[in-house]
This record gives sequence, C-alpha cells and structure tokens, in this order.
Amino acid sequence: MRTLDLVNTQRELIPVTARGEATRQKLLTAAEVEIGGNGFHTASVSSITGRADVGQGTFYLYFHSKEEIFLSLVKDIGRRLRKHMAMAIEGAENRMVAERRGLEAFFEFAQAHPGLYRIVQESQFVDETVFRNYYERLATGYAADLADAGTRGELSPGDPVARAWSIMGIGHFIGMRWCLWRGERPGPALVDAVMDFISHGIAPRDAGLPASFER
Repeated sequence: MRTLDLVNTQRELIPVTARGEATRQKLLTAAEVEIGGNGFHTASVSSITGRADVGQGTFYLYFHSKEEIFLSLVKDIGRRLRKHMAMAIEGAENRMVAERRGLEAFFEFAQAHPGLYRIVQESQFVDETVFRNYYERLATGYAADLADAGTRGELSPGDPVARAWSIMGIGHFIGMRWCLWRGERPGPALVDAVMDFISHGIAPRDAGLPASFER
C-alpha cells in the first residue's frame, strides 16, 4: 500500500494526498456512472475500474469491496448535493428566494446526475443506515435553516421539521418526473407553480381552512 497516499482506518481507506484523492474521486465518478446506469447488482469491480481506466489492484487500495465503494458513493453524492444547494442559496435576500434557488439547484443537480435516484434508492437494500442518513442529513440542515428563517419573521409559524420533509418530498417527485423520466430540467413556469404551492398551500385563500382541517 502507498502509505504516503492513504491512511488505513477501521472502516475505510482515506487518501491524504492530492494524488490519492484524485484517484479515489476517479473511481467514485466511474461507480456513479456504472451503478447509476446498470444497478448495484449488475455492476462489478472490474466494470468500475474499466470505466475509470484504473487497475483492479489500485481499486483495492481505496475500497475493500464493491459494497464499500457503493456506500461511499451514496455519502459522496449527499455531500455534493448539500454543498451545491448551499452555494446556490448563499446570499439570498430572504427565505422564499432561498427556497426557489434551492429547488432549482436540486433540479440542476438531479439532471446532471441521472443515476442519483437509482443509486440512493438501491442503497436501502445494501445498508439501510446509509440510506436513511442520506435523507436525514438533508432534512436536519434544512429544518435548521427554516427554523432560523422563522425566528427572523421570514416564514409563518410552523414545524420546521415537518416542513423540511414535506418540501423535500415535493422536490424529490418533481425531479423524478422531469429530470429522471423526461431528462429535462423543470422550467420557470413549473417552478413558479411549485413555489406557489409551497408559499400558499392549496386551501382557498379567501375562505379559511375547511372545517375538517380546523383544530
């Protein structure tokens, strides 16, 4: 093992040099394309290394197995998605502007990473903890941002956790229908419709809530 490039921990091999990290990322990129396109069970170490143009011996310097690179990929995609959305909303003048930018950033990411849905969904059958953590880390940070916006008076009173999971669900299924199934990013008119729903809900706006929804 190239000890100058890697640190061997109990759970994974961690690159400590730019060269080592570049190789690891090359393998993760190949795994994203291979597993995202063909599925976890069809993909193999040899198909991943072939796509990455890296020898199988090199693969095992960075990952112990196909399962490990797959779970590392799920975590890596989650980190990149959170970073992409955080950068998109940075500097937004209020929370509703941030909501729109975040939604658009998710659609942009989903279109650029067509294997996203398959990779994340298949992870629940390989390691349910990693699958749950993918969504829970998204929701935890999101709920905290909504709570902060509420204290600034930028949102109406409401449960930030329930709101975070609800809006994530909206983005998830809109992205699935358009970005995944149609291969296109939702246009401004569709984003307007989603933002109208997020902003106002579906209850009549001049008559209050129906009696069945009142507490």
